[in-house]
Amino acid sequence: MFNTSKSFIISQELRAELSQELGTLKRENILLKQSLREQQTQAAATSEDLFLELLEVGDALENLLKLLDTSNSNPEFIARLPRNVGAVYRKFLNILAKRQVSQIETEGIEGKAPDYTLCRVVEQEVIADIPEQSIAKIVRQGFRCGEKVLRPVEVITSKKE
Repeated sequence: MFNTSKSFIISQELRAELSQELGTLKRENILLKQSLREQQTQAAATSEDLFLELLEVGDALENLLKLLDTSNSNPEFIARLPRNVGAVYRKFLNILAKRQVSQIETEGIEGKAPDYTLCRVVEQEVIADIPEQSIAKIVRQGFRCGEKVLRPVEVITSKKE
């Protein structure tokens, strides 16, 4: 067997330096733990805010569904329905905008070649009146957070038979 117990002799100066370094590391560790707790608290608060705002959108949708059930095809209600749904959708977009999430601009892209950094082709259709491989229809709106594409615009492109 090997004798693994060894004694090391260090100078008082080195001992003081090591003790000081250990104290500095302990203080840094405490500060990092405090910072982590603060960040976790902030993240939880941000999540709670988001959930509360989404619950408001859910409440608005639930109220619309209840009105649909009880309206018995009331013409006045049916006439207001697009405006009410639009208000809920704008509220939803505002929640996203608070978090720097925005729709990808799609105005004027139909009839043009898709930008594959922003679009995903989900289908092709035979369409004679626009150039081949051009956007014929937007199927689903895309969103970005700053410069990062969260979800590309889903499009249908044209093809020749």
